[in-house]
Amino acid sequence: MEKLDYKKQFKELYMPSAKPSAVDVPEMIFFAVKGCGDPNTSAEYKGALELLYAMSFTVKMSKMNGSQPEGYFEYVVPPLEGLWYQEGIDGIDYSRKNDFKWISMIRQPEFVTEEVFENAKAAVQKKKPHLDTSKVQLMRWSEGLCIQLMHTGPYDEEPASIEKLRRFAEENGFEEDFSEGRYHHEIYLSDPRKCAPERLKTVIRHPVKIRKD
Repeated sequence: MEKLDYKKQFKELYMPSAKPSAVDVPEMIFFAVKGCGDPNTSAEYKGALELLYAMSFTVKMSKMNGSQPEGYFEYVVPPLEGLWYQEGIDGIDYSRKNDFKWISMIRQPEFVTEEVFENAKAAVQKKKPHLDTSKVQLMRWSEGLCIQLMHTGPYDEEPASIEKLRRFAEENGFEEDFSEGRYHHEIYLSDPRKCAPERLKTVIRHPVKIRKD
């Protein structure tokens, strides 16, 4: 059977154009780790990514030892995502990276239940005891109405794409809706270790609501 690739199956969520557009994002299941600090220098951020990938691939490869959960199907592990925010401001300020608070996450297939999550934690703790599995959460999250675009280029050049989103919101009857549970959202489609900075592809998504004029 062909593997389910969420990026290809749900192109409206993972492959938007460079022009801003609106999207209604449904509920999804994630493994998630919360933290704070500059992702370029933070050991906490590096550890969060290692933990998320360890958890995700433990579930994906469970078929190899016969421990796959009920309803298991072949799939490609979805891309890394990040929610970013800072206290006291809407959106984010790239000049204050040390103030970042983040939720790093990887989408999980629909068959991942609380039991599957706990079994994966136990397996990761046994195989990689240096990882603190108490930091990972199973999160069901419905993002709702958003605007988004594909940013191509270095992460530090994202403010130009964010300005495109803001103009699109103003011109199309939306207003940005940053609040508890609604954050600046990035989906990383490129591996920065293997991809030139000018070719990095990142989905940038902002929560919005209909503007009441």
